Amino acid sequence: MSAFEVIIGLEVHVQLNTKTKIFCNCATSFADVQNIHTCPVCLGLPGALPVLNREAVRKAMMFGHAIEATVHRKSVFNRKNYFYPDLPKGYQISQFEIPIVENGHLMIDFDDGSQKRIGITRAHLEEDAGKNMHEGDHSLVDLNRAGTPLLEIVSEPDMRSADEAVRYLKKLHAIVRYLGISDANMQEGSFRCDVNVSIRPKGDEKLYTRVEIKNLNSFRFIQQAIGYEVERQIEAWEDGVYGEEVWQETRLFDPQKGETRSMRGKEDSADYRYFPEPDLLPVVLDEALIEEARKIPEMPDAKRARYVGDFGLREYDAAVITAEVETAAYFEEAVEAGAKPQEVAKWLINELLGRLKGGMGLDEAPVSPKKLAALLARIADGTISGKGAKEVLDYLFENDGDVDEAIEKLGLKQVSDDGAILAMIDEVLSANADKVEEYRNGKEKLFGFFVGQVMKASKGSANPAKVNQLLKERLGA
Repeated sequence: MSAFEVIIGLEVHVQLNTKTKIFCNCATSFADVQNIHTCPVCLGLPGALPVLNREAVRKAMMFGHAIEATVHRKSVFNRKNYFYPDLPKGYQISQFEIPIVENGHLMIDFDDGSQKRIGITRAHLEEDAGKNMHEGDHSLVDLNRAGTPLLEIVSEPDMRSADEAVRYLKKLHAIVRYLGISDANMQEGSFRCDVNVSIRPKGDEKLYTRVEIKNLNSFRFIQQAIGYEVERQIEAWEDGVYGEEVWQETRLFDPQKGETRSMRGKEDSADYRYFPEPDLLPVVLDEALIEEARKIPEMPDAKRARYVGDFGLREYDAAVITAEVETAAYFEEAVEAGAKPQEVAKWLINELLGRLKGGMGLDEAPVSPKKLAALLARIADGTISGKGAKEVLDYLFENDGDVDEAIEKLGLKQVSDDGAILAMIDEVLSANADKVEEYRNGKEKLFGFFVGQVMKASKGSANPAKVNQLLKERLGA
């Protein structure tokens, strides 16, 4: 592989979370009874006329601003003609010549803190098709999804590995969720990806045959599919059969076998016979909508920079927290509740996220941001130790109740009374008089031994800071 360069471009279909479809009043839905959210418009019945959903346009514009793209004041809808059973009209209303968003970019992040700019050629609005369901030797069509608004986001072929492609998709996924324009649920098809892959000898500037891998719906499958396809193309090149085995086509990925397989020949844009949609006027944005769409929330990169600059977080911690909008929201709520940002980051990343099970999100976690802040306050005021706090966290994940109730129930309250701790220290020092002598003669490493013995005597309930302070005073006397 070192002799070849991989060229990857991605087309991502993001389902916009409007209440109704893009050209009619039918509700958008997932997993409802088949074919109940349909009407003459989305069924493609003769004489039915589409009406553009203003909210879909606004959400597309918001995305354009988030990726620093050109948002065209005037854009045009086109008919994209092709036949498929779940496309009732025999054409799809899409955008071709003048998309609503053009010439943007985003930055992908690497583990060493570096970044790379990935160009975004365009993002255009279009309607989704229905869904085919195959049962035995026949197929059924559900048209509930037909007409759902999609934003198709087309990247430049700027990625050079499967790793870069996945990093791009994760950043894009985060952006649309921060904006609140889509739930981007990959399992439900709200965030679907087509991958375009080609190879070329290193140093060669020519672009060779591009193969499309269709409808990938998990980051892991995307990584595997690219890896397999790159190997397939390189092997064909090295065996001298590249022109025979690699041609412009659409392939599917089989996750069971870990391989791509041919689906159909890939069309060029001319094959779709695009022409302007005669039933829709050009989209001309008014000033009110333009200003409304400029109001976007803080994006992941800006939020990460603020966490590093204002809160003093490490770059890595800030990157982990801002990768998902729920994680960032949880972090900020805990900080607003009075917890120190660096402590929240440490406990959120190292303890809380690891306790989430079965796809549970932070918004569903039984320990709320305010509970975490209360737990960190009890560590700070010496009520419990860090070890005890982990036990409290485990308890609260399985049981209702507040932090103080859990501490009492589990008997984890630390002993901070000077007299009680001094009594335990004196007992330990009396029982180890020989080691006390060695310590006072310069063997200072024994201090840890004394701390351990006192903590053991207290069954872990003594405040470690108090133990250290009082033990130094006694041993120095």
